[in-house]
Amino acid sequence: MAPSASSRTPTLKSPASETAFELPEPVDDAELARLLSLVVGRSQSAFNQLHRAMARRVYAFAMRIVRDAHHAEDVVVDTLYEVWEQPDAFRGGSRVSTWIFGIARFKALTLLRKLRPTESLEEVEIDSLGAVESTGFDSVAALEQESGVRNCMCLLSAVHRECMHLVFFEGCSLSDVARVQDCPENTVKTRLFHARKKIEHCLRRLLGGTLDRAGNAFG
Repeated sequence: MAPSASSRTPTLKSPASETAFELPEPVDDAELARLLSLVVGRSQSAFNQLHRAMARRVYAFAMRIVRDAHHAEDVVVDTLYEVWEQPDAFRGGSRVSTWIFGIARFKALTLLRKLRPTESLEEVEIDSLGAVESTGFDSVAALEQESGVRNCMCLLSAVHRECMHLVFFEGCSLSDVARVQDCPENTVKTRLFHARKKIEHCLRRLLGGTLDRAGNAFG
């Protein structure tokens, strides 16, 4: 017997198929939680709204890890398919978006391990944690708009890129990032600290040393 309309898996579209005028309005996490509760009841309409709210965000996050548009689209489809299939796996211990990014990270890393079985995907952790100044992070976030920083971001490891993306583009807290990356908050701080230092070093080379100690560009 054919499945009922309420239980049939919705069609999952690639984010690239949405034109500029179709871009959805930002959806806060309370609304995502409401939509997910309806998805638990197999509401395709709610899932379609959740998909529109999260597909491009997941795509941007996945691109930080896999750095390939086709593979990033695969991650979006696999991630949101799992959200549809197992919405009740969300236990409420974090934001809905954090939970979805956690799924996306797992899907992206699983894909990379298949594509690059001999490559290590984790950076070497540094035990000593230096002080992390919020002003330094703020300047990196502002400088991200510049093409030079985008080039420098590409030089970071996958785990550093995703960490920076979650903090500066998704506005995730350290605890949110720790949940997504399945690591202690101090590890997140370490990753952010060293990612910022690597970007500053890269920018100094690109800009001829015209950065001050806080990571701000002169002139």
